[in-house]
This record gives sequence, C-alpha cells and structure tokens, in this order.
Amino acid sequence: MHIQEWLETVPAISVYILVGAVIGLESLGIPLPGEIVLVSAALLAASHDGINPWILGACATAGAVIGDSIGYAIGRKGGRPLLAWLGGKFPKHFGESHIAMAERSFQKWGMWAVFFGRFVALLRIFAGPLAGVLHMPYWKFLIANVLGGIAWAGGTTAVIYSVGVVAEAWLKRFSYLGLAIAVLIGLASMLVLKNRAKKAAAAHSAAAATEPEPGTVPVAD
Repeated sequence: MHIQEWLETVPAISVYILVGAVIGLESLGIPLPGEIVLVSAALLAASHDGINPWILGACATAGAVIGDSIGYAIGRKGGRPLLAWLGGKFPKHFGESHIAMAERSFQKWGMWAVFFGRFVALLRIFAGPLAGVLHMPYWKFLIANVLGGIAWAGGTTAVIYSVGVVAEAWLKRFSYLGLAIAVLIGLASMLVLKNRAKKAAAAHSAAAATEPEPGTVPVAD
C-alpha cells in the first residue's frame, strides 16, 4: 500500500487521544516522549486532511494542563518522600542532581518556572509534582500552567504543522523520499532545540551552584 494511502487510514480520534494521553501522563510526572509524539502528530496532520490541527493543539493543551494539575495534587499530598520514591524508580530523570536543579529553578523563578519549564523536557516532567511538594499556591500554579500549556502545546502544533505543510508542498512528488526528508527535518529541528535547552539548563545549574546556600528559601511569587 502506498504510504499516503496508509496514512489516510489512521483514525483522527486515535491521534487526538494518543497525543492528549501521552502529554498528560508526562506532565503528571511519568517520563514519556510527549514532545516527540506532539511533533510527529503535527507532521502527520500536515499531510492528513482528516486530522484537524486546531483539535490536535486543543487536545495537547488539555493533556498538558490536566496532567500538570494532577501532578500538583500528587506532589502536594506525597511531599518529599514522593520525590525520593521517584528517584529510586527513575534515577535518570529524578536523580538528586535533577531534583536539586529543578528545585533551585522553582525557588528562584516561582510561577515563571512552571511557565517556561513547559519548554524544557526535564522541568516539564517536574513542574506539577514539584510545585505541589513546595506548596506553591494553586491559583498561581494554575495561571502559569494554563498559559504555559497553551504556549507550548498550541505553539508547537502551529509551528510544526506550518513547516509540514510547506515541506509537503515541495516534497509531495517524491513519496517515500519526501516523507523521509520531512521526518528528518522535524527530528533535526527538535534535536537542535533540545540541545540548546540542555546547554541552558547546564549553564543555569552551574550558576546556581556558585550561589551560597540559604537556610530556607521560600517559593518566589
């Protein structure tokens, strides 16, 4: 079967549910590739008339906001023992150094850590549970959570979908080759962004490590 014909058989509702579920689970603290799933779905929407990018973006946003809110509730109830348990289960994602870096970010930036953390893979997993553990006021968390979810999920969908439409227009004559090139472009863009995010996180961690450790630092407004 031609690849385009196969793509046309993918039910749109299954794509919406998958994107919302994966992003929601990632947002509540489970290490899943939410960004990869969202980028792949947006590229698919660009070549699949049955997938509405507006609905896709809305489902991704809903998953991000709901998942973060559930993570906040779990973190507020579970407290620091929850972080220790997660560190034992997922040491690559919830190791002591990762938790320390995320906690410093929250202590310094407060609500902005929730908003901008949506764009950084590590903080995207930590944001909800850690905000709950640190007892950030829920109304502050909710504002940052909703705005960050809309900006990240909606913005990513819009940008990748637009890139996919342009690529489809140029590469549609090449079938498999065009699809492969479009996917490679998407993956390369994502890797560049992730690399820049890692460098920024490392620089922030190094700068924070040079600061004197205060006795007790409250969560910033």
